[in-house]
Amino acid sequence: MRLNGAEIVLHCLKKQNVDTIFGYPGGAVIPLYDELYKMNNEFNHMRCAHEQGCVHAADGYARSTGNVGVCFVTSGPGATNAVTGIATAYMDSVPLVVIAGQVPTSLLGRDSFQEIDITGITISITKHNYLVKDIIKLPEIINEAFSIAKTGRPGPVLIDIPKDIFLQETEYVNGQTDDEECYTKKITSKYMKKAANMINNAKRPVIYAGGGVITANSSKKLIDFAEKTSIPVVNTLMGLGNFPRNNELSLGMVGMHGFKETNRAVNNSDLIIALGARFSDRVIGKSDSFASNAKIIHIDIDETEVNKNIDSELTLIGDMKDVLDELLNYVEEKNRADWVQEINSWKIEDGTRDLQFIPKNIFKALQKHYNENTIIATDVGQHQMWTAQYWDFSKPRTFITSGGLGTMGFGLGAALGAQVGNPDKNVLLITGDGSFRMNCNELSTVSKYNLPVVIILFNNSTLGMVRQWQTLFSGSRYSETNISQEVNYVALAQAYGIKGYQVNTITDLEKTLEEVSVFKDNKAVMIECLIDKNEMVLPIVPPGMPINNQII
Repeated sequence: MRLNGAEIVLHCLKKQNVDTIFGYPGGAVIPLYDELYKMNNEFNHMRCAHEQGCVHAADGYARSTGNVGVCFVTSGPGATNAVTGIATAYMDSVPLVVIAGQVPTSLLGRDSFQEIDITGITISITKHNYLVKDIIKLPEIINEAFSIAKTGRPGPVLIDIPKDIFLQETEYVNGQTDDEECYTKKITSKYMKKAANMINNAKRPVIYAGGGVITANSSKKLIDFAEKTSIPVVNTLMGLGNFPRNNELSLGMVGMHGFKETNRAVNNSDLIIALGARFSDRVIGKSDSFASNAKIIHIDIDETEVNKNIDSELTLIGDMKDVLDELLNYVEEKNRADWVQEINSWKIEDGTRDLQFIPKNIFKALQKHYNENTIIATDVGQHQMWTAQYWDFSKPRTFITSGGLGTMGFGLGAALGAQVGNPDKNVLLITGDGSFRMNCNELSTVSKYNLPVVIILFNNSTLGMVRQWQTLFSGSRYSETNISQEVNYVALAQAYGIKGYQVNTITDLEKTLEEVSVFKDNKAVMIECLIDKNEMVLPIVPPGMPINNQII
């Protein structure tokens, strides 16, 4: 059949089982939206308030569902507005396909109206990108883009399509999607046996589990592996949820804001088994002091991460599920209760602030009302770290946050994307007043599509994490971090038709949570929590210091 380029794009998306698209129309993509109008029953299109919000929404959708997120943007500023969202997804290995409109091919390179070299701009923040100059190649490019985005180590792919390519016609054959390229490598039994011997002989091993476990849908294998070997598990920020926090082997997050016993366990270990983690600077602190007495086994699908930040004794490159499945056949069943008990003895108990309106108690109240299937999205800052410390994540794909890039303004778009992808689950956005102000325009999207997101806004009238660093490391010189009360957040929510509350005690918060049940009326709500600006995220490892050198 003979189709134009815009029709081919949509037919290719159908072949990839895409049913949800986030986007914002503009001049260069009018032909694409014209065909979308004709096929409007085939796709659920969500028009966000801003292109950055569109990409964050596609990102939240992808992280929470495991599917490739899809986004449409127009040329010029539409494409450049998407850059932060693309970079966020790239740093956290999130599969996206971003389709950008471009000026007609005859105007390329002439500084035409709304022309920008978006493939050049995004070359370092995409897994691959394309500028389509031949309509005949369009189906092949789209199919290949999806394969690249979701196989191996996932990531975003951008396809830049000139307007005339959308309008041109060619013969289109509705064939089968090409087989996905296999990025994995077979692990020889020799290396597998060596890894198993190292694990079997270790006295004080630690599993260091990252986001790669979630990406590979390997959480169940991780649980089987940890429980068979009786090895405690520490998580990266991106790995939270890959191992149940209520499991006796779970030590929570490691690194700059890791708990004392968690960081100490790593530094006192004799073997670290790294699973889908990249040894980022926020985890290892001073690299030459990190677990200096431990040997390291690094298991990952991306061999470029091996020996990049920390040298490994042994590396196993392959799909995490396959590697763990095979490794389970070689490791011995062990009882390392003494090692786990020693780690638990290092815990610091603080029961002196049980009734105060502080983050730890706020999260306790929230978890009384929301179950383990609740999806938590965050922005970036103190509230993000408090979430990582105090929420008991039990399942994968329930924590949606910007780890590698640390993107303020990520949360609201990501939360609405997660809600679209998981209509039967509760979605909470945990945000701060600094981050929320960056993309609060997406409240209009939440309202337009009646998305029942619950927004918990930590308002301390400051850029909290920057202020904390200024307090600790800059002599309390608070340069441009205080935020005055020029915004009435409850009124702002109400302006978008969203009910707002303001609370400053645990009692009031619990009463509000009792009153607000998102699925009673299927409406979004905002709960503004007024907290003291002097509250800090503790522990903290000062920058450049070993991770056992913590301010408690």
